[in-house]
This record gives sequence, structure tokens and C-alpha cells, in this order.
Amino acid sequence: MTFKGRIARGALGAGVFALLATTSLAALAQDFNLDALIEAAKKEGPIGVYDSTGKIVEQSENFTKKYGIQATGTKVKATAQVEMIIREGQAKNIQGDVLLLSDAPAGIVELVPQGFAESWLPPDLADKIPAQYQNPLIITNSANVWAYNTEVYDKCPVSNIWELTDAKWKGKVAMQDPLNKASYVDWFNQMALHADDKVAAAYQDYFGKPLETTEASATAAWVKALAENSPLLTDADEAAAQAAGAPGQKEPFMALISSAKFRGNAESNYKLGLCTGLKPWAGWLYPSVGLIATGTKNPNAAKLFLHYMMTEEGIAPQSVDGKMSTNQDVKLPADEPSGIGAALDQMFTYDTASAADDWDARQDWQDFWRINYKR
Repeated sequence: MTFKGRIARGALGAGVFALLATTSLAALAQDFNLDALIEAAKKEGPIGVYDSTGKIVEQSENFTKKYGIQATGTKVKATAQVEMIIREGQAKNIQGDVLLLSDAPAGIVELVPQGFAESWLPPDLADKIPAQYQNPLIITNSANVWAYNTEVYDKCPVSNIWELTDAKWKGKVAMQDPLNKASYVDWFNQMALHADDKVAAAYQDYFGKPLETTEASATAAWVKALAENSPLLTDADEAAAQAAGAPGQKEPFMALISSAKFRGNAESNYKLGLCTGLKPWAGWLYPSVGLIATGTKNPNAAKLFLHYMMTEEGIAPQSVDGKMSTNQDVKLPADEPSGIGAALDQMFTYDTASAADDWDARQDWQDFWRINYKR
């Protein structure tokens, strides 16, 4: 299917969820007993846990201390997680019993339907987790935000995402390379599918005239303009955070970074500020899916770990980085450094219902970026 065809076809993910929904939640809730799960988990062997953050090591150690069940956390990039769980499943040699996967489309479209992983929702927490985060289970939402240097600017120097396409910011926007960061092109696709009118409205608000474009969408027009404005592409958020937040600069970059990088304000004396008030969004949220490897010999221990991750105690090491639990009873720490908790109404939120479309459109968006990017 062509790029335009994919953008025009709209959200095409509902069928995926029909495949995922196999068990009555009401029946599970009626039969579920946390104490029984704990006892069953203690009779099983140790578990391995994959996540793309190093915080999973600490979280696994905390789980082991709490329940006396050995859990070993390993930091593994999302793309590698997918490859590993497929290979382990094919070899019937499961090492990663639990996956906390930041590549939601890969989990939803590839791993679950093909039988390599399963979703499990803790029934006793179902009334605390919004329906859109239940199937598959979304553990957290993480924020990528526009950031600026507070040492140089009293407030965010940009008021509209289209301003970043102006000559003033040519070569002065730092962000990860969309060719290496699938969540970025998923974000492009999500905007085109679900909020293209807001991107078009932001154009009119900034330039004072309606957008006229031959591109497939207003989003595509913005992505093209941004790519043509020669942003600094990095291989990790840290380099982008440094470009925007390092002290002593006269003309610092604007940056698109994870909210987790705001801890650099304390650790590295960065001067990062969150660009609140930016139209139409100050950033965007992307989900991490919690999955259990099909064929694990320790299914109860794996379920207990997911249950633990949905509690305030379990997710705490990630909450300090601005990662937000989908359990509505779990709040961000008051001293979370980015301030994302007060700006959630300014975030573009990922819609898992169109994950299949995001998956299908990735190559097209990457090709589109590659064609239009100017160094």
C-alpha cells in the first residue's frame, strides 16, 4: 500500500484487540486471589525480565526481596527484545519470562497474534486501569517532550511546532533519528490518523493562513518541513538533552527528549525546561506493554511480577523519571524533575487501536523522512 493510502485509511487496529481478548475479565476477577497467586509463584523457578530501561535491574531486585522469588532484570532495547522472544519461543528455551516492551505495535501486531507472548491483566486492579490500557496491558506511558534552556530563555522560545520549521531554528533542533527510533515514526502516523486537523490548525494559527499542501496530510507537511530544516539527529536522548540543556551556551538548541532526561538538571547541571504552552502539543506519550512469554515454565511468577509493576512500590524507580503508571491510584512523585504531571493535558496520547496501522506505515514514514532530510 502506498504512503498516501496508509495515511488515508484511518485507524485500523480494532481487529487486533478481538484477537487478544480471549478470556472474560469478569470471570477472572471473580476467581482471582492474590495470596493464591503468590503461593503458586513461590513454587516455580526464577524468572527473567526484559525492559529497555536499566531501572529494571533495581525493580527485579526489589521484587525478589519482597516475595523471595528470584527475578533477574536485563536492559534490552525494544527491537532486540522482539527478536529474542521470537527466537526463544521457536527454540522453546524461554529466558525472558516477562517483557516490558516500549515498542507497542511490535507486541500487539507481531508477538501476541503469532503466539510468542500473551497479555494478562491483574483482575483486582482492573477497576483502576482505564479500558484502553487493559488489552493488551499497558504498564506505563512515557513522555517525549520539547525542551529548552532555562539559563538563556525566561520561557520556552517556541510557541508552535511549526515555528521549529522556520529559518531561525534551522540546524538548531536536536532529536533522535527517526530512522533508528520507531516510536518517532509511530508518532507521525498517530498524528496523521487521529489529530491531523490540529496540526493544520496550528499552521493557520502560526502563519495566519490555511495550509495548502500536496502532501498526504498536514502532519506529512510538518514532518517534511522539519526534516528540511536540518535538525541535529542523535543516536540517544542524552546527546539531544546536552545540546539543549548544557550550561554556558549562547544559542542552545531546542530538543525533543524523554522526560527522564530532566534528571540531568541535578546530575549534570543541565538547564532543561519543559516547553509548556506549545501548540498543538508540548510533547507526546508512548506506551510500554507488559507481556508474558508464551511457554514460560513460571507463569504464576510472571503474572505476579506484572502485578507488582502495576503498584506504586513496583513502578517507583521509573516514576521518578516521569514514567506514568496506568494504575490511576499511582501518582508521579511530587519532585519528579520535568514537571510532566502538570502538563498532561498538553500531551498527544498514543492510541493503541491503530497500532497495526502504525506498524504497517513505519517504512513509508522512514522513507519519507529520508527523502526530505537535509543535513
